[in-house]
Amino acid sequence: MRPALQRAGSPAGRLSGRPARAAGPSVESGMSLGTLGGGHGLDLEVAAAGNTEVVRAKTRTLATLGMNDSIEDILVTLGEQYHLIRPLNSSDGSLFLYLAFDRSRGNLALARHSLKRIEATLEI
Repeated sequence: MRPALQRAGSPAGRLSGRPARAAGPSVESGMSLGTLGGGHGLDLEVAAAGNTEVVRAKTRTLATLGMNDSIEDILVTLGEQYHLIRPLNSSDGSLFLYLAFDRSRGNLALARHSLKRIEATLEI
């Protein structure tokens, strides 16, 4: 997955503001299959593991509510950053893309569109 993130990283970074950081974690293990960027106070491995719990919780909630639907993306809005989580349809929700970027310089709509495009190019 790392080569795919590297190929996709430049468009994601340009569209979502600098610095953008991306990861491709597994919902089952919480471990990233690849990362791009990092630093600036964000440990992508720790963030990926933590966001795995967010995806698991939302998936459990949908099941408890009896909703026959899937998660397109999850947005976490912080004071200075956006964090986007996009479960991959091609992996039956067992993998997701994770993108963190600066709120003041990023464009949320373009970042969401970029993650959708990146997902379409990944081969799992």
